[in-house]
Amino acid sequence: MVEAILKDKKKILPCAAYLQGEYGIDGYYIGVPCKLGAAGLEKIIEIKLTAEEDAALKKSAEAVKELCAVIGV
Repeated sequence: MVEAILKDKKKILPCAAYLQGEYGIDGYYIGVPCKLGAAGLEKIIEIKLTAEEDAALKKSAEAVKELCAVIGV
């Protein structure tokens, strides 16, 4: 990740990114593919997910939401 940013490689890597509507999720950090370059996270890459993949992502996001509620964030 550091190399992609420092050397402006525009590389796509899995990152925990703050989603603002991407993948139908808003207001949480979730692991998704992102393009990294000199500006840091330059773009969140939205790929088409199968119904099964989408359900798994939503389940993961719900777990993050529950954890945030438990710790009061």
